[in-house]
Amino acid sequence: MAEDERALGGYSPEAGRNAHEAGAPTLIPVPSLLRSLLSEHLDPGYAAAARRREGSGPRRRSSALAWQIVAGLLVATVFAAAAAQAQSVAPAAQDGRHVLADGVRAAQRATNDAIARRRDLTGQVEAERRHRLAGDEQGRRLLSGLDAAEFTAAETAVRGPGLSVTVTEPSGARDLSDVSKQRVQGSPQVILDRDLQLVVNSLWASGAEAIAVGGVRIGPGVTVRQAGGRLLVDNQPIANPYVVLAVGPPHAMSDAFGESPAAQRLQILESAYGVTVAVGQADALTLPAGSVRDVHFATVMGPR
Repeated sequence: MAEDERALGGYSPEAGRNAHEAGAPTLIPVPSLLRSLLSEHLDPGYAAAARRREGSGPRRRSSALAWQIVAGLLVATVFAAAAAQAQSVAPAAQDGRHVLADGVRAAQRATNDAIARRRDLTGQVEAERRHRLAGDEQGRRLLSGLDAAEFTAAETAVRGPGLSVTVTEPSGARDLSDVSKQRVQGSPQVILDRDLQLVVNSLWASGAEAIAVGGVRIGPGVTVRQAGGRLLVDNQPIANPYVVLAVGPPHAMSDAFGESPAAQRLQILESAYGVTVAVGQADALTLPAGSVRDVHFATVMGPR
């Protein structure tokens, strides 16, 4: 078989020609579709493009290299400009943070001074009221009723025996990088507001007469909330470890609290998250007075 026949997959270019008849028309052989698929593996357009690339190979490679260099220079220029801008803006941003921090500290000092002055004025009013009402029987009865109401509203300091519950979060080094160990997504915080709420409610149910969380007295209008990764008691941040003090009969409170839902929750936190819980009895606990709030309106609940 000739080379041209082999290139056409066995099809002879002379096929279809009549060599014995003089003057017969010349036929152009057309290979079948199957032979075309077997012999012509590359489309003519692709073959022409490949030849053009081969002819202009060095020039194209030089052009591509030049474009890559230009692109690299542009990227380097953008990063250099961004770094220069960051360096120029950094001092101003740092100054702004210092100004904000100074403003926050000044506001905190003013707030603390106002709270201290209010406490002093409240003490003066209380002393004057007692001096005026203690002179007769009716005034003493009023004072007795006021004392009971203020104790219920947590407006008076309390001292007596009771129970202390200290809850300590584990250090960040204890396997809390695993997301499965984090109760707050993306944060190593373990103790949540609902945990302290359950502790406070269980202490009330165990017979507590007065409770303070993190040095903040729990009263009718006081809440335990979580905001910004911090625990707030009466809108005041408290820090780890979280100390809950409850004034009341220590032995009875200890027995009842040990069987409470809060104790069960704390045991789960101990085993699963490494939280440390310490419950102890004390002979002399001192709980501060709570915040004094003016009542503008009230509604009687239940039958009158």
